Amino acid sequence: MSEVTTVPTPDPHEPPAPRLPVSLNSAKTLGEYLHNWSVRVRAGDTGVLPVLCGLIILAVIFQSLNANFLTAGNLVNLMVQGAVYMLFAMGMIFVLLIGEIDLSIGFIGGVAGVVAAEMVFGDAGYPWWLAILAALATGAAIGLLHGLIITFIGLPSFIVTLAGLLAWNGVMLIILGNGGTVPINNDMINNLANGLLDPIAGWVVMVVLVALYLADMLMAEARRRRRGNNAAPISVTVLKIVGIIAAGIIVVLICNANRGRLVPIQGVPWVLLIVLFFVTVWNILLSRTAFGTYVYAIGGNAEATRRAGVAVNRIRILVFVIAGFMGGVAGLIYASRLRSVSTNLDGGTLVLYCIAASVIGGTSLFGGRGKAVHAILGGLVIASIDNGMGLLGLSAATRYVVTGIVLLAAVSLDALASRGRASSGLS
Repeated sequence: MSEVTTVPTPDPHEPPAPRLPVSLNSAKTLGEYLHNWSVRVRAGDTGVLPVLCGLIILAVIFQSLNANFLTAGNLVNLMVQGAVYMLFAMGMIFVLLIGEIDLSIGFIGGVAGVVAAEMVFGDAGYPWWLAILAALATGAAIGLLHGLIITFIGLPSFIVTLAGLLAWNGVMLIILGNGGTVPINNDMINNLANGLLDPIAGWVVMVVLVALYLADMLMAEARRRRRGNNAAPISVTVLKIVGIIAAGIIVVLICNANRGRLVPIQGVPWVLLIVLFFVTVWNILLSRTAFGTYVYAIGGNAEATRRAGVAVNRIRILVFVIAGFMGGVAGLIYASRLRSVSTNLDGGTLVLYCIAASVIGGTSLFGGRGKAVHAILGGLVIASIDNGMGLLGLSAATRYVVTGIVLLAAVSLDALASRGRASSGLS
């Protein structure tokens, strides 16, 4: 007698199984692409949309309250001011991606700045390039020390880096003395944050950078199509190209506008090129190397990654080395902008700002989600708040309150988005 197979009747009261949001690259037309994008946004994959909307809202508010906010001079100043937060945030993003925290990165930058200033101080100072290398090596070495303690002793990163915050602040006080200041007497180091490209050189650099980026993007699309993988519609690629070219032209036009009153001041700041260099390097490392894959995997599930044969401890140590190194870079830029290093450096505020920039930019505090470009977006938000309220003459206390509210809103949005991704089956 044959066995009869029955199909169970679905329970109408049982909620439907979550459906995976569609892939953007599965679209064939621009309309399908936008539809798929809206589906993913509703599922919790908001990407950089919230921070872009936030930047637009901030620009509208501050421009309506003070007509100087969107002037060329203020926008360039805002970008230079935000560069410090961006560079600090790039290091912090690596740490957040593996589900850790680094509270000492602000004073790591301070110590690195002191090392550079002391090495070039006086007539018998060392060459500028040696001072920069020593400062960066100092930052990386401190990150290595923290990583080793966290990994091999097994202490929480919160405790180790909180101790580092206090200890490296003390090291700065020991070197500089209470209330001490060391001027930076080297033009090359001072120009890291204050130097400007010639206007024509700015156009040349923009054309070269945009061409390299577009060539890389088009080659990636071509490889995807050759392998039979889904690729974005041609119309979307064209829009991306137009957007990138337009952004490059707008930035150079703003920077090349004469911002001086008595003497001409125009040109792209060097520090913007430094930021672009590092965001490109870290983007390649995170998106195209096995190391980047392991970083995301550890942030998603460290134990599963360990069982898969990945040297989790080694990756963690390297992440803290990168964070310390970027602390050194940001510390150099901070010292360069002020043309000196002093005990007035508030490393505690800097670390809070760089955490805020990372999270506001789109990096998750829960680990496993984030990109290097989030440091730029978040840094612009933090700098816009600080710069805009400064133009309005608001107190530092008010700036802290507003920045805290924005950070809380960003973390809340991240938590809600994480729940949305979990319920929709989107990792």
